[in-house]
Amino acid sequence: MPNLPIHQFWVIFIAYIAVISLCSIVVCVHDKRVSKKNNVKLRIPEKSLFVWSLLGGSLAMFVTMRLIRHKTKHISFMVGIPVIFILQVALVAVLVYLNVLPPLFCS
Repeated sequence: MPNLPIHQFWVIFIAYIAVISLCSIVVCVHDKRVSKKNNVKLRIPEKSLFVWSLLGGSLAMFVTMRLIRHKTKHISFMVGIPVIFILQVALVAVLVYLNVLPPLFCS
């Protein structure tokens, strides 16, 4: 495969996903630490965890939850977060297929 440059849109998109993923990890780890201390006032609402996933941090959120064993007994998280990720990937794939989003590599 020739060395084709990545389209500028995808560079920005990947940077965005990286930042959102990092934020999702921080939020998830913070909530786990606070939950161990039983400090209800500082807990992150479950809706907020789902919002971070919807914003693009679903894969990072799911991997983090599995690694630190946070919310793993909640079916809504163990099913919901992967479903969000699958839907996000499918949406991007459809948008690329329909030429709404540019191809990954410039020609």
